[in-house]
Amino acid sequence: MTNQQSHPDGTLSDDELDWLAARADGGFGLLHTAATFVHPAGQVWPGQLGISSDSHLPGLERLAARVAAAGARSSIQLHHGGVRADPNLSHGTVVGPWDDAQTGVRALSTSEVHQAVDDFAEAARRAENAGFDGIEVHGGHGFLVGQFLDASNNLREDGYGSDPAGRSRFVKEVLKAIRERTGSGFHVGLRLSVERHGQVLGDMVDLVRELFASGDIDLLDLSLWDVRKLPANAPEGSATLIEHFLDIPRGGAALGVAGHISTARDAQRMLDQGADLAYIGKAAIADHSFATKAIADPDYRPQEFPLSRERLRAERLGDAFIDYFGTNWPHLVDG
Repeated sequence: MTNQQSHPDGTLSDDELDWLAARADGGFGLLHTAATFVHPAGQVWPGQLGISSDSHLPGLERLAARVAAAGARSSIQLHHGGVRADPNLSHGTVVGPWDDAQTGVRALSTSEVHQAVDDFAEAARRAENAGFDGIEVHGGHGFLVGQFLDASNNLREDGYGSDPAGRSRFVKEVLKAIRERTGSGFHVGLRLSVERHGQVLGDMVDLVRELFASGDIDLLDLSLWDVRKLPANAPEGSATLIEHFLDIPRGGAALGVAGHISTARDAQRMLDQGADLAYIGKAAIADHSFATKAIADPDYRPQEFPLSRERLRAERLGDAFIDYFGTNWPHLVDG
């Protein structure tokens, strides 16, 4: 969960450590960090965690050790903002798959695309050296990896755009490079949005099928916004969005889903439907021990939003996180 709690240079803060450690103590089996920038040019938010330099390692080592001590698995979410990077934070021209004269975005050269692949792989190597159990490449929500998958805007003619094979080449190369640069016990995950952001549902189904068959991922995290929803513009009675992916052979990988899973019954319903993992977001903000309580009580539901600042502090959110949360979703924070 984006939280803007880390230091301006991307090093881990005590607030971010406390936020994640509390969820490990609360019984979650796997913790992903917030989006963590693999290159300074990809930074999107102030207070964003970084993994672009060895200077980030001491804090990351503390975090990995603390999560492991609580008995949970840890994963760094590797991220580059691409055209959505903040020029005030990224120290230069914002880059992405395409030019945008209105915003001043410059298209990456082919050699820079290759360097971006290397940035993700080097970040994964650092994560393993820091003691993390794995990584998750952030390919959702219209950031750099998702921008390459954007059928509306990625018209590159250098083999990294223009058709489904070209648009998916970047993410495949990133995952393959990470697999080659990390050990066999280090898990490789991918978060994907499968509609919106210029993505074509049929292309995403084909991509997921190819990735499961490739052996280059251990975890796939589908960010669906709402696990109950139909595909955009689909008529009533159509298959739900998740149903397009449940029957794809997984090749030993795990399929996780995220989107409005906020009670124990929501999570169980996803597992019963055929997912392997249920990803918890806002409900984990409301209760750091959601996992323990949901396992013990099939009817468990956390306190509903809005929550007071005092309650959020008790759930180990720092003031920077509460401010970010309340600014972007004011209906969720009292006052």
